[in-house]
Amino acid sequence: MIAPRDLAPLSFEAIPGFAADDLDAAFAVFRRSAERLAELRPEQRRAAAPPAGLILAARAALKSGGGRCGGAAFFRKWFRPHRVPRKGFVTAYYEPEVEARRAPERGFGTPALSRPSDLVTLDAPLPISDRDAVTSARRLPDGSLLPYPTRREIEEEGAAAGSAPLAYLRDSVELFLIQVQGSARLRLPDGSTLALTYDGRNGWPYTSIGRLMIERGIVAEGEMSLERLKATLRGMGLGSDQPGRTLMQENRSYIFFRLDDSEDRRLGPVGGEGVTLTPLRSVAVDRSIWSYGLPFWIAARIPWEGVTETRFERLMIAQDTGSAILGDARADLFFGAGAQAGSLAGRVRHEADFVVFLPKEEAGP
Repeated sequence: MIAPRDLAPLSFEAIPGFAADDLDAAFAVFRRSAERLAELRPEQRRAAAPPAGLILAARAALKSGGGRCGGAAFFRKWFRPHRVPRKGFVTAYYEPEVEARRAPERGFGTPALSRPSDLVTLDAPLPISDRDAVTSARRLPDGSLLPYPTRREIEEEGAAAGSAPLAYLRDSVELFLIQVQGSARLRLPDGSTLALTYDGRNGWPYTSIGRLMIERGIVAEGEMSLERLKATLRGMGLGSDQPGRTLMQENRSYIFFRLDDSEDRRLGPVGGEGVTLTPLRSVAVDRSIWSYGLPFWIAARIPWEGVTETRFERLMIAQDTGSAILGDARADLFFGAGAQAGSLAGRVRHEADFVVFLPKEEAGP
């Protein structure tokens, strides 16, 4: 990890609200990251390498015995706060819970696809033009690489060779939003559920469809919400060449999934770090800049307790990432699962203040 050089050190006492936060709860979430860091287990989506001090802190956290005790003392001992001087920006995400079917039937004809056998995740972006670079590619039989097909090509031409349907959803809007969130809990008619977990992407840059709607005057910025976005897309039409479908296809990025019945996945969605996410404590960051497991203090006024904006001041743990999360003062807050979490998450597009807790390289016993 190479932290930005203009970070400004500050004391814990200079962080408004820090003493009032439930730091024991934050510590419990940090220990989930610590289990991976201490054993140097690989991430699900590779991020900046953790500094030595973060690994030392992780091992110390595991030796503490866990439980809801000592969070404040732990973070004060093992970390130093540094303010990110730029004004930050936060959004929020959630895990959708939707109806689905194992096989296609009337009203359920949109497949969630498995990772194709020829998809390769690249260690570094591959430039393909003056403007574009991809982070995944298609490996040909001779070993050469080509850009993977776009969303339109996958949907209209079946261009994701080697992938298979895992389940069938109501429509392409449902699939699109699950892909944006990166996971979902699917409810089947017999009462059982399936857990979809991120398993790769075609590598094309992410484009915000909500932002395109606002810029083109389709929806006013003050009226944008998850419900409004879904209703507008469906109202525009989802058939081939209809406006709703073609607008979604302007986001060339396409996400593939796997079914996951592991014990960790039963507790919640698994983030890019490879650990289960915790509502209002796990945060997605730019993985090219920050290491997983770093604590971030984020302060903003956002609609997190209800539709009214209220003060949010919490210690969050970096446990996820996203293709739209770019920059040292950019984060995506995990709000939990279900419709209520989704309704609130869709309203969050707010400025925020960021403080990153960098490890003390030589701290510890």
